[in-house]
Amino acid sequence: MSQARALSNLPSDLATLLRERFEPVPALDSGRSEQPPLSPRLWDEALLGPLEEFLDRPGKRFRARLVELGWSLGGGAPGGCPPMVANLVEMLHAGSLIVDDIEDESEVRRGGPALHRVHGVPIALNAGNWLYFWPLFELARLDAEPGVVLAIFRRMSEALLRCHQGQALDIGARPFALRQPEVEPVVRTTSRLKTGSLMELAATTGALAAGADEPRVRAVADVGRELGMALQMLDDLGGITSASRRAKGDEDLRRGRVTWPWAWLAQVAEPLVFLRAQREARRVHDGADPSVLRDELAGRVARDGRRQVRAHLESTFEGARSEFGSADALSTLADEVERLERSY
Repeated sequence: MSQARALSNLPSDLATLLRERFEPVPALDSGRSEQPPLSPRLWDEALLGPLEEFLDRPGKRFRARLVELGWSLGGGAPGGCPPMVANLVEMLHAGSLIVDDIEDESEVRRGGPALHRVHGVPIALNAGNWLYFWPLFELARLDAEPGVVLAIFRRMSEALLRCHQGQALDIGARPFALRQPEVEPVVRTTSRLKTGSLMELAATTGALAAGADEPRVRAVADVGRELGMALQMLDDLGGITSASRRAKGDEDLRRGRVTWPWAWLAQVAEPLVFLRAQREARRVHDGADPSVLRDELAGRVARDGRRQVRAHLESTFEGARSEFGSADALSTLADEVERLERSY
């Protein structure tokens, strides 16, 4: 049986996959038959239990769909991308959420408490890091051409490096500590390195698995990166305009994160207006209620921000269609993004 066929039978949800693929004892120790097996309870308490609960929470699996898009645009077989290939990026993404929540001191993730709020920082941090390494282990076991595996590995390594550079900016820069002309470049660079890099990885992983040549892989990468930038804009905008996203938006304001609303404000506000917003941001960071600042940002940038998101999305899909034509996969993704956009 080919690897593609074998993988097509694997579950697509990571919690089930975790239980099926987890190795309690590494293969290199398998010869020590005299060693009694560890109690499954220990693994459940230290790693599997926390991860399974986290991975069972509902997520969009948007990056997995981008892998499938890359597979389709890269010339992959009509049957679809092998689920394990799509899961590789979802594993990385899940790990990044856990680690980011620790660094950001977040309270909530995917409808429940952040993992470190339930199990403590040491267990959550180790679990998040384990999810960084799991896809590398699974990648090494793929029955694919060595050149394809190496190319995906290189892309993963680059994406992990770039994402952590972006996270450094995200946790190190504060809107009240930046000069007004610095804000937009910081936000754009952070989004490009974090969200853009991971979405680019998702799309290119699918294209590489499909055997696409380098020019096509680069074109697919552009689609993934720019779509990631647009969705980060939309997510940040929803934090100040959508009631369902308000908790996340208020958390961003309290933690002093430099988000896209700050970039848009820096573009349009008079210096004194921007300075007043910075002073309020410092007050919120020091414990003041964020509602005044949230309303100020929403009132000044919501309309223009939505326009910029729409323009970025239109440009992204227009560029994709000029490169790949009216592919069904692109149309399906565009419809899904439009529904997501309306939900904000």
